[in-house]
Amino acid sequence: MPVSLPKPIGNYFAADAADWSAVAKCFTADAVVIDEKHSHQGREAIARWKNQSSAKYRYVSVPVAIEEQAERIIVTAHLTGDFPGSPVDLRYAFTLAQDEISRLEIAP
Repeated sequence: MPVSLPKPIGNYFAADAADWSAVAKCFTADAVVIDEKHSHQGREAIARWKNQSSAKYRYVSVPVAIEEQAERIIVTAHLTGDFPGSPVDLRYAFTLAQDEISRLEIAP
């Protein structure tokens, strides 16, 4: 059964699957992404992060669960691909600002 995602989060996963260059457009201008213990702030830095990770590995990410924790929305996604440790379930902790993402932390 598909997981029902808030629009900004659904847009993020759709862009990640189809057009990684559009991922940065899902974020506020000063958003922060934390992935693999590295922080990327602002749309340009987020675009570079996504460009590098998409060039390095091919993967498919499928959201399988969602929960709300205070101001964050936690999405668990199952990733399969050509990266070390595949497959893996990752937790995406989103903070939203209206119709955009202001913060994203990705962790196992």
